[in-house]
Amino acid sequence: MAYVQIDHLVKRFGPITAVDGITFEVDRGEVLGFLGPNGAGKSTTMKMITGFLTPDDGDVTLGGASILESPIAVKRRLGYLPEGAPLYGDMTCATLLEFIAEVRGLRGADRRRQIEEVIERVDLGAVVQQPIETLSKGYKRRVGLAQAILHNPEVLILDEPTDGLYPNQKHEVRRLIHDMAPEKVIILSTHILEEVDAVCTRAVIIAGGRLVSDGTPAELEARSRTHNSVALTLGGAVEGETVRADLAGLDGVQECQVEETSEDRVKVRIYPSEGRSIAAAVSQTAHDRSWHVEELIVERGRLDEVFRKLTLEASGL
Repeated sequence: MAYVQIDHLVKRFGPITAVDGITFEVDRGEVLGFLGPNGAGKSTTMKMITGFLTPDDGDVTLGGASILESPIAVKRRLGYLPEGAPLYGDMTCATLLEFIAEVRGLRGADRRRQIEEVIERVDLGAVVQQPIETLSKGYKRRVGLAQAILHNPEVLILDEPTDGLYPNQKHEVRRLIHDMAPEKVIILSTHILEEVDAVCTRAVIIAGGRLVSDGTPAELEARSRTHNSVALTLGGAVEGETVRADLAGLDGVQECQVEETSEDRVKVRIYPSEGRSIAAAVSQTAHDRSWHVEELIVERGRLDEVFRKLTLEASGL
């Protein structure tokens, strides 16, 4: 049995069902990307997982302990970075971490060591004595992450962990998540699809409060129309329509489209039938026709295309 079990969670706000029977599980060593359009129910689900909201139906268990029956025991195992990273603005970073350490029951030398380690891990040293209200959005996000991991929790729930960070800061947070992943369960929501490819081992997509997909990033990419498609750029005097016709007739090719043509360059994209591998056949044809190949790229697939397709279908559009 996986360490974290989310079982038929339901949450209603008046006549609106924000979360409608979501079920999935996550085990140690997994980084689960939790995806969905605005209003899909991501933050509501994460709040129920952490015990911040009580579900109208269903349950969440961590290591066999129920959030409904043993909320304190479960919360001891959790670290949570909420959406927007709400913090006490009049506290300094150091004072806030001392406060969180006290709440988490850290004492003595162990407490001091863990505070110092987390300040170093999220690079807060330059601002540790500043009031939080004076910090940039990026630094506030890092303070929020620091309080979430301070007590070295078994399960991390991160709602948009890199929101507001610059590219280098995003890289550092992703590296930190990667380093922590082998010994933890990590669930993170994000609207940045490149983040799924960068740090996640699995991705769950929800829409309208319901789960519409669960798989690895590679499995999701394989559902894209562009999966195993070939972008071919040819130099020299060659007719685009001739290239298109020659490649469209290959076994395993569904379609070939001319994307760019000029006197000295032709660019085409070749789409496979049912994700078949066609790169070798395309390359061999180019060799047989003595075409001058400037570039041949095989595409893995596009997460944004799959995300859009699944969420629109779930919305009935």
